[in-house]
Amino acid sequence: MKLISETEQLIIRQLTLDDAEFIIQLLNEEAFIRYIADKNVRTHADAVNYLTNGPLASYRDYGFGLNLVLLKETATPIGICGLLKREELDYPDLGYAFLTEFCKKGYATEAASSVLNVGMKDHSLNTVLAVTLLDNEGSNRLLQKIGFELKGTIALYGSQNNLYEYTSDK
Repeated sequence: MKLISETEQLIIRQLTLDDAEFIIQLLNEEAFIRYIADKNVRTHADAVNYLTNGPLASYRDYGFGLNLVLLKETATPIGICGLLKREELDYPDLGYAFLTEFCKKGYATEAASSVLNVGMKDHSLNTVLAVTLLDNEGSNRLLQKIGFELKGTIALYGSQNNLYEYTSDK
């Protein structure tokens, strides 16, 4: 497993198939289903399939993808955060999701900021996008806090989303 970054409170590393049970837990959280999507990951086999065809394929194809976020002190997995490349978007975008019990504690901001900075540097990116549902107040605030600029809205996967952009010339 590849270490992506270490922050004051967090370790961020690439996901592995050993993270399947955590992925089942996270992807079935009410907030994940509400604000991201129901990925229909219910079993260990579903989680292995999700990891193999999602993050692990992204690492292979692009050199980046969603990563596991752990508390440094206890090595407890608390969420995922990383850069994604979607066919629908011209540039990679920042994605993240955290277990509800670890929300509103600054972890998502810390992880997103670190992943953004490391990802842009390591992959020579000048622009990173982010999309979030219009009513996802927490994500909209987080993106603005770490320097993303609202560019407008975009229809994606059947919903209107805010489209944010971060450029390295800031």
